[in-house]
Amino acid sequence: MSGAALGLEIVFVFFLALFLLHRYGDFKKQHRLVIVGTLLAWYLCFLIVFILPLDVSTTIYNRCKHAAANSSPPEGSNMTGLYATATSVPSQHLCFKPWSYIPDGIMPIFWRVVYWTSQFLTWILLPFMQSYARSGGFSITGKIKTALIENAIYYGTYLLIFGAFLIYVAVNPHLHLEWNQLQTIGIAAANTWGLFLLVLLLGYGLVEIPRSYWNGAKRGYLLMKTYFKAAKLMTEKADAEETLEDVMEEVRKVNESIKYNHPLRKCVDTILKKCPIDYQEKMGRNMDDYEDFDEKHNTYPSEKSLVKLHKQVIYSVQRHRRTQVQWQILLEQAFYLEDVAKNETSATCQFVHTFQSPEPENRFIQYFYNPTVEWYWECLLRPWFYRILAVVLSIFSVIVVWSECTFFSTRPVLSLFAVFIQLAEKTYNYIYIEIACFLSIFFLSICVYSTVFRIRVFNYYYLASHHQTDAYSLLFSGMLFCRLTPPLCLNFLGLTHMDSSISHQNTQPTAYTSIMGSMKVLSFIADGFYIYYPMLVVILCIATYFSLGTRCLNLLGFQQFMGDNDMTSDLVDEGKELIRREKRKRQRQEEGENRRREWKERYGHSREDSTRNRNVHIDPKESNFSEMSTNRSTSKYTRANNRTERDRIELLQDAEPLDFNAETFTDDPLESESGSQTASSMKSKVMFACLAISPQSV
Repeated sequence: MSGAALGLEIVFVFFLALFLLHRYGDFKKQHRLVIVGTLLAWYLCFLIVFILPLDVSTTIYNRCKHAAANSSPPEGSNMTGLYATATSVPSQHLCFKPWSYIPDGIMPIFWRVVYWTSQFLTWILLPFMQSYARSGGFSITGKIKTALIENAIYYGTYLLIFGAFLIYVAVNPHLHLEWNQLQTIGIAAANTWGLFLLVLLLGYGLVEIPRSYWNGAKRGYLLMKTYFKAAKLMTEKADAEETLEDVMEEVRKVNESIKYNHPLRKCVDTILKKCPIDYQEKMGRNMDDYEDFDEKHNTYPSEKSLVKLHKQVIYSVQRHRRTQVQWQILLEQAFYLEDVAKNETSATCQFVHTFQSPEPENRFIQYFYNPTVEWYWECLLRPWFYRILAVVLSIFSVIVVWSECTFFSTRPVLSLFAVFIQLAEKTYNYIYIEIACFLSIFFLSICVYSTVFRIRVFNYYYLASHHQTDAYSLLFSGMLFCRLTPPLCLNFLGLTHMDSSISHQNTQPTAYTSIMGSMKVLSFIADGFYIYYPMLVVILCIATYFSLGTRCLNLLGFQQFMGDNDMTSDLVDEGKELIRREKRKRQRQEEGENRRREWKERYGHSREDSTRNRNVHIDPKESNFSEMSTNRSTSKYTRANNRTERDRIELLQDAEPLDFNAETFTDDPLESESGSQTASSMKSKVMFACLAISPQSV
């Protein structure tokens, strides 16, 4: 099994990152470099989280083996060096090799490749790709030039700081830094920045994740919050539509001014391809290709203004598409929560949906997850499951907060993570060690990464599911993951006292901490910032528990969901009315479709039968007589007969019963004309249609 666990986890983590990227990104529309860069960043970060428990178990085995090799067995005994005495190895246990043991020399190389690749992505490549993806240039050269100009200040700042540091070291005779020390200083600087942001995100996630599951058990709370989201999303949706209209108006003006033989016409065509299809058709119909651009002395836009317009088109179209998809998803969620509220009082114990799912469900799922099972899960079991899960997550959060405040204490050991790992280390229960490490890192990662997925920096950074995340946000998330994951793992190793700089013990370090170098070069960071700054998580958790950040955003004008706020109540009422309006609209659409289907099934077959019978039962005499009469008829009667036949066909194709109890009518021309007629006139039309399709009417 040597190395097999490592290989399996490498493959599993790759497909996990690919699945998440497919959920948030769009493989068909987004650039391949954006997909590859984001996938590589996510993959490396998830790989660190999943592989680190294997590194811990391998390190514990190597410590045991090293202690047993250094111990001297009694004379005349047959004990080998793998047996440890009571003074060196606890409990005199044999150093059993873990099932997931990784041979020596593999993990250091693996961590160096993973770490330095992620750092190259987050500090150099991904920022450049962000500017490249956001650029409105019309060629690869133009986009690269724009990206280099935008990142000149970004890269220049780093070079200036690094150059000043090198000059200081060269001038000061008391400092003699080698390459390894410079490498350690760079790693410490990156980890310090990551730890600063890590504690902020962790303090929010430790409280918000358990609270979200606890509130998820409250149906009324979820429904009110969904109404609140609907009101805010409708405002954003309207703003996105207005922005798109303004941008399309600018595109229309540019399209009309720059004709087919203008040198910048190719740029305009590129912009038109990024516009929605309906706008492309409108602009195509209004375009006159026979006008030369130099016949009228007009002022034409420059290439720089077209680049800016191209950038605006990409952003506005992406935002408009995203709000449309999110609105549909939010409607489905609201309808489902309303169905749950209605079915809670059902006496039949079967879940009834107001609207059927447009996508056909799997037969396997339909068989096991039938309406009865769905009712018991949604109305009875799910709230209790969420409450139990919230309590378990709250216990984990308390353990993390306590350990963050006490992990620097080695005698006595106060960090609960260190206590659990040391107890398992005494019995060499490697399975327990790996499970405990994985669950701990996984919980810390969920608290941090979920906050990354939830935060929203205005409209520039926003991770939206269902393939609605733009390239800029995907790359930005990859940058955050690469900057947060290394300090997250270092913090976990400090909590478990596997980091020798925290435990102050002369023991073999893990392969992960060995590539980080000794932090003694920067003692004020190793003994100060890394020890005391994580304690700030207590203050952040208290602030999150009392929703201080939400209240501050409300005061600044950014409306947040708060139960004791008048503005929140107004937005909830507005969202409720919007959901009710959309529900009535969908109900009318379904009723109209059902009526059309029934009408076609009822009268479509009878029309075909009457036509078939009419062709079969025609008498030869009648046919001869009709031919003679047709030859003698005038053009006046011919036009009259043709008009009558056309009216009868149109009536057969379009006539259908109307819903006189509906509040509004659809946009169907026949229904709009018939809305002013009485019920008796409608009945006469139906009778005329029946007479028209009968054989006796010929």
